[in-house]
Amino acid sequence: MKGRLAEKAEGLLDRHGLSYTHLLGVRFAINAFIATTIVWFTLRALGVGNPIWAIASMVAAADPEPVEARRMFRSRLVNVLVGCAVGFAALLIGGDSDWKIPITLAITVLISSYVIRVKTMWRQAPITAAIVLASGIAQGAKTAGVESGLRKVGQVIFGCVVGMLVSLAMSKVWLVKPPKVEPEINEMDEEAAKPASG
Repeated sequence: MKGRLAEKAEGLLDRHGLSYTHLLGVRFAINAFIATTIVWFTLRALGVGNPIWAIASMVAAADPEPVEARRMFRSRLVNVLVGCAVGFAALLIGGDSDWKIPITLAITVLISSYVIRVKTMWRQAPITAAIVLASGIAQGAKTAGVESGLRKVGQVIFGCVVGMLVSLAMSKVWLVKPPKVEPEINEMDEEAAKPASG
C-alpha cells in the first residue's frame, strides 16, 4: 500500500510539473497538518488553554526529511534542556534584580555555544531560559514559576516528539526521494579521458 500511495502522489506531482522542492513542501504541509492536529487536540483535552509553545516546537521538528527531523529533534531537545537547567537555576538561586533575565540569557548562550556546542537550534536554549524565567517572574513566586516553567517546557518537548514521530511515520508511508543527479563531466575530465595521440 505504502509504495502505491507514494507512487500516486509523486505521479500527481509529476503531471503538474512540480519539482522535488515542491514535493517537500507538500509533504511538510501534510506533516504540519497531522502533527498540529495531534498536538492541539491532545493538549486541549489535557486542559492546556494555549498550546502555542508545543505547536511552535512541533513545526521545527516535523521536517519532511526524516534524517533532518531527527537532527532537529536532537538539537532542539539538547538546547531545551540547557535552557531549562540554566533558567531554573537562575529562578531558584538568583535574586530579584532587573538584570536577572539579560544575565541569565547571556550565560545560557555561552553554555550552549561553548560547552554543549550543538549549533543547530542553539537559539532554543536562551528561548527556553526566557520562558522559565518569565513564568517565574509573572507568577511572583519561585515554586509557581518552576511549575509553570515545567509545563511550558513539557509542551515544547511534547511538540518536538510529535513532530519527529509524524515525520518518521510519514516517511514510511511516503518517502520523498531526492532526484538522481547525473554526475557532471566538465571539459577537463573529457580531455583527460581521451586517449593520448602519439
